[in-house]
Amino acid sequence: MFEFIRTHQRLMQFFLMLLIVPSFALVGIGSYSGFGDDASTIAKIDGHALTQQEFESALRNQLESYRQRMGAQFDQKLFDTPEFKQNILDSLIAERAVGAEVARSHLTISDATLQKSILEVFGADGKFDMERYKAILGAQGITPAQNDARMRRDLALQQLTTAIEGTAFVPRTVAKVVSDIGAQEREVQELVLPVAEFLPQVKVTDEMVKAFYDKNSKFFEVPEQAKIEYVLFNSDAVQDQIAVNDADVAAYYEQNQKRYASEETRRASHILVAVKKDASAADKAAAKAKAEAILAEVRKAPAEFAKIAKAKSEDPGSAELGGDLDVISKGSLVKPVEDAIFKLKQGEIGELVASEFGFHIITVTSLKASTIKPLDMVKGEIAAELKKQKAAKKYSELAEAFTNTVYEQADSLKPAADKLKLKVETVAGLSRKPSPQLGTAPFNNAKFLTALFADDTLKNKRNTEAVEVAPSTLIAGRVLEYKPASKRPLAEVDALIRQRVTMEEAVKLAKKAGEDKLAALRKSGEATGFGASKLVSRAKADGINGAAVLQVMKADTSKLPAYVGVDVPGLGYGIYRIAKVQQPAEQDEARRKSEQDQIANILAQQEMHDYVEVLKHKAKVKIVKPIAVASSEAKTEGDAK
Repeated sequence: MFEFIRTHQRLMQFFLMLLIVPSFALVGIGSYSGFGDDASTIAKIDGHALTQQEFESALRNQLESYRQRMGAQFDQKLFDTPEFKQNILDSLIAERAVGAEVARSHLTISDATLQKSILEVFGADGKFDMERYKAILGAQGITPAQNDARMRRDLALQQLTTAIEGTAFVPRTVAKVVSDIGAQEREVQELVLPVAEFLPQVKVTDEMVKAFYDKNSKFFEVPEQAKIEYVLFNSDAVQDQIAVNDADVAAYYEQNQKRYASEETRRASHILVAVKKDASAADKAAAKAKAEAILAEVRKAPAEFAKIAKAKSEDPGSAELGGDLDVISKGSLVKPVEDAIFKLKQGEIGELVASEFGFHIITVTSLKASTIKPLDMVKGEIAAELKKQKAAKKYSELAEAFTNTVYEQADSLKPAADKLKLKVETVAGLSRKPSPQLGTAPFNNAKFLTALFADDTLKNKRNTEAVEVAPSTLIAGRVLEYKPASKRPLAEVDALIRQRVTMEEAVKLAKKAGEDKLAALRKSGEATGFGASKLVSRAKADGINGAAVLQVMKADTSKLPAYVGVDVPGLGYGIYRIAKVQQPAEQDEARRKSEQDQIANILAQQEMHDYVEVLKHKAKVKIVKPIAVASSEAKTEGDAK
């Protein structure tokens, strides 16, 4: 039973992952404020529109996420279903509903909490590297300011979800009952009627063989197969034709120097004297006076800044670090503090700065001026970029020539291969549908196979059109040999069928004999013929077939001895006599605690799911356009383009 709960938990976790997926992974930064309300609207949440463009972006991002995780096993057709698209839409709606509640509840995240979270996520060994941080974000196409906004939102969402999930409670008695059921042991004896003993009793006739052959004809089908030749044209084919000289590199460098410039970086520390937002004028004056006294103390002993910050700063996030705010990026702090930091010289202690949080005493602890990488350092990078650009242009020119040649000289692929210096390859055993064994090979592409098995190509052995099977990748092919689908003759498979039918009939005889014996045993309660007693549980089979253990543990034991009959795959028919039911002598408290935590986790996830449903009702969710219609219109628009 507890195995079911564990399985249920995984389903719940997967469901929750779809339900409350981080917003940046689906729709990108800034989606909460970027609502439109026009003909592309597919849903309304809390009065705001969810657009077709946002849905398509979420769909693409989710597919890309699966593509990266699954690698060669990724097959987009598996996800091209109404159910998958509906899950994406449901996720976006749930996300917006939760986001609306966060806004209504005025949940905010302090700068200190944000800085601590950034350090935990992007730091290494307790240190923070601004260049590494920017590189990581740059790979995602976002800026530090956008990341700050995203993390503030995600932390606020985390506050809300943690509070809701924390309301889940599992009574100890419930957890104990479930745990006891999972740990229960049963004393069992086994009696197996082997299928081998019934094989001599089976007489297979020609009529039985023919009936099996006719009923299971799909087992004997030989799929159609084709041997083909093909020519592949991609960007690699034009690389050798591209040259980049020093003058090109130098010109590009002069026109794009900003790309090779590093921004000025500053590391700062501060001491905060906090002021509440609703503080009285007297309280503000007292706080300012306190801050001025600390400023005077710091100016007398600048070297003691960190020590004074640790003792007197009221910023919990940075005080323990001696006031250190780490490397500062534009847009990461409140404006008055940030402006002051970017005006100071290294080691300089600025004037008192007032912000919404109170009064700040600020110093710049390190300053690294902006620099531009010299041409020699980036020459190779620029050359590679220019070669890539020229190759893309050259590819476009030659792709047209490739397409025209395979079409105009349709009786052979050699003219196209000779013209573009390509190689004609051969492959056998292809059919109309992609083969999982061939993976992502270009000739295993569904679109190419459709063209290859078209009537004109197949019957007249003409070239296919040039088919794009991947970005900057074209393939054309022609059929050399073709074998249509067929069915293996009965004479060829007669022996295999007789063997299969014999086994099936023997299994039926074993089951019939076993069921008769089981009925007699239930009346007599005898133990004659059974093997030695074994103590089994859901976690311990002790040599008994797993399918049998499952049935033994499910059996009604209100009256002992109890008997269970089970079809044992590959063996025959098993009868199991249950003589005793007990709990293990020693209780595994660690296991019990783990199981209780798992039950609590399941309940917490269910609480969150129910809460999200309430929020969706509160946000007055309205589906403006069904997902099937939205997807159809998007496809039509894409085709038109």
